[in-house]
Amino acid sequence: MTDVQEAYRLLVADVYELAGVSRRTSEAIAATTGQTTARWHVLSVLSGAPATVATVARRLGLTRQSVQRVADDLLTDGLVSRAANPDHRTAPLLAVTDPGRQVLATLVGRGDADRVRVLDAAGTSAEELLACREVLRRLLAALDGTPPA
Repeated sequence: MTDVQEAYRLLVADVYELAGVSRRTSEAIAATTGQTTARWHVLSVLSGAPATVATVARRLGLTRQSVQRVADDLLTDGLVSRAANPDHRTAPLLAVTDPGRQVLATLVGRGDADRVRVLDAAGTSAEELLACREVLRRLLAALDGTPPA
C-alpha cells in the first residue's frame, strides 16, 4: 500500500467518524425541542418552498416512504401543512407552518451555537475547512467519474 492510499484510507475512516459524531450531536440538539434529525431535515428542505414528499426525498437522498412517515408526523403536530398541487393531483405540496418555522429557527440557532463551540475548540479556520472541502469534492468527483466543480 502506498502512502497516498494509506492517507486516503485514514481520511475516509475519519470522515465516517466525523459524520457519525455529527449525527449524534444533531440528534441531541433536535431532542431538546422534541424533534429528530429526520424531522429537522424535512423542515429545512420545506423552508425554502413548498414541495412534494418525492421532491423532499430526492433532495435528502432518502426513500419516499421514509419521508412520508416523517411528513405525516409533522402534519399531525401542525409543523407542516398540506395543499393541493396544481401540477400533480395525487402529490400534495407540503409547506412549513408558523409553528414549524419557530421550531426550525430554534433548531438552527442551537445548531449554530454548537458549531461555534466545536470550531472554537478545534481551533480551525475557514481557510483550513475550505481546503479540506476542496480535497473532498475532488475525491467525490473522481469517485463519481465527473469533472471537479
